[in-house]
Amino acid sequence: MTAITDYNQPQSRSGLSTALVAGALIALFVANIYLYVQVVKLGDDLAATKKTLNAGLSNFKDASSVTMAAQQSHIDSLKADLEATRRAAASMSAEAAAKENAHAEQLVKQIEAEQAKMQAALGSEINDVKQTSAAGVAAANTKIDTVASDVGNVRTQASQTQEQLSKTIAELKSVTGDLGVQSGLIATNGKELAALRLKGERNYTDIKLGRTKQPQRFGDIALRLDSVTPKKNMYSVYILADDKLTFKQNKSINEPVQFYTQKGGHTPYELVINQVTKDSIIGYLSTPKDLTSR
Repeated sequence: MTAITDYNQPQSRSGLSTALVAGALIALFVANIYLYVQVVKLGDDLAATKKTLNAGLSNFKDASSVTMAAQQSHIDSLKADLEATRRAAASMSAEAAAKENAHAEQLVKQIEAEQAKMQAALGSEINDVKQTSAAGVAAANTKIDTVASDVGNVRTQASQTQEQLSKTIAELKSVTGDLGVQSGLIATNGKELAALRLKGERNYTDIKLGRTKQPQRFGDIALRLDSVTPKKNMYSVYILADDKLTFKQNKSINEPVQFYTQKGGHTPYELVINQVTKDSIIGYLSTPKDLTSR
């Protein structure tokens, strides 16, 4: 019986494409987690902003009440002084009355100045509250716009990835294998193989087989390259499965080379080679998802 040698398989271009597609999906998953965290944080920030604004308004009301009460008390005192001055002037001589009236006019002006001062202070505090509220709302709106933009970008990327995947799968073809069995979809390059892997209907193993004396293991089978004809994109290979050696001669690239195994049951394994070089073949092995006994 021919010996089987296990070895670490070199990476093919299909493996790189698979990694890129998988990386894109992982990036989208991470982005969605990031957006979820941002939305939660945004909710917390909005709650904190609302709390700050409410506290500011409450403090403003308290401070305004104290200030207005003090100023109103001062104005009331001035008005009482003015009334007393006017009553005193009524019983005085003309000269004394003129002095008292002058004092009364001064008190009126002082009262008007105090009232104007109170109104200005009230207007200033109201303006400060408005500016603080506007700044808080603007900051919240900016955060909302940023998160909304991020959500839109992630959705666009996800849609583009799904659209590209669907387009790639739609371009794949199903052909008849060398045993006359209709195969599944066939990938002719790394990008298409990555799409098939994501579709998930079968298992796929990268194949890069060079000229060796001993069969090389891939999954539960082994292969040994017999010959290649690069100009015609043809090759011949020995397949060792279930201790049975099968020779597949003069096969073309992208042709499903089919064979049965005990694990595969009535569904054949398929070897699809996409590239033939002067000393190797490159492609993949497709096996059934559910392996049973025949």
